Amino acid sequence: MIIYSKSTGQNPAAIGNLETPIKMIIEHESQVLTKAGGIAEQLFNIEKSNRFGETIVAESEFDVFKAAAEGSAAETDTVKETYSKFIEHIQFMKEFVITAEMMEDAQYGIAADTRRRAEAFTRAYYKTMNKLCEHALTNATNAASTFAGATLDLTSPDALPLFSSSHALSQDAGSTSQPNYFYGDIFSTGASGSRIASVGAFEESLSALAAKLSGMLDENGEPLGYTADTIILPGNRPIAENIARKVVGTSYGLGGSYGDVNVHYGNWRIVVLPGWISSTDSVMIMSSEANKTLGGNMLFNRVPLTVTNWVDNHTGNYIWNGRCRFGVGFGSYKHILLATDSAESISTATKL
Repeated sequence: MIIYSKSTGQNPAAIGNLETPIKMIIEHESQVLTKAGGIAEQLFNIEKSNRFGETIVAESEFDVFKAAAEGSAAETDTVKETYSKFIEHIQFMKEFVITAEMMEDAQYGIAADTRRRAEAFTRAYYKTMNKLCEHALTNATNAASTFAGATLDLTSPDALPLFSSSHALSQDAGSTSQPNYFYGDIFSTGASGSRIASVGAFEESLSALAAKLSGMLDENGEPLGYTADTIILPGNRPIAENIARKVVGTSYGLGGSYGDVNVHYGNWRIVVLPGWISSTDSVMIMSSEANKTLGGNMLFNRVPLTVTNWVDNHTGNYIWNGRCRFGVGFGSYKHILLATDSAESISTATKL
């Protein structure tokens, strides 16, 4: 949705010839991009907000029902708050200018440059939203990172980075480790420096990672049992993408006897992040169901693109201003895992 805030005062006649067509171009571009979807739509829960920020609160689960004798009362059970995560909204703004000369020359139709600027303006809005989400995910081995001048909080509710080897159940005060950041020979086999990309290695790693995610415990210590269904890959590792598509794209077993069943076939979707430039072979896996249920990757839309236009009295130029506010963050770490074959990760990740 785009909100227009019309400028006040008298506008030159040239403005009237441009204002409505430019609005139509911006709106049309918005509809096209919304239908196309993007990283935010594929990997994040997008919700509206009407507050300064949003707090995600989690509670422990009810225990199982207990047997009771005839005529006796039910055992009282309670839930307690296990953690909370506050996500603050960030303001983003952009302007574009149509010069007085361009307005004068475009009275009988929108000049090509004007159209391109209006289209690019809307694309920049969606680009900001998608790149914000992409940046948050791909830098989440850190507690914070800077994006477009804003400092992002990339911690999960336990105050550790989203991807960490030190996550633990809150009720156990750190006694039960639940890492979601791993290192290992994910895509390759052989000695370091002479490795050959291997379908079999990734198939094995994918199974191991899926089991790790499924085995994540809730705050009562019970396995959550979520099924991983999303593979997320860097945009600069085409060999890794090729291997992943081979593993999930055939119904037959890979590297085994003819007729073996490929348990990964039809169970995954692959999302490539073009802005994730990785120097090593890395992969994230995620459960869409866990992401939604646990409030994992969150994007709060506080103020959608709000467009205002006016004429600069000093130059006669026509100025369009766009403003929006987003809040991005992570309400859980139990919905997603990161694995890399980087030796540099040994000190911060857990061996797969």
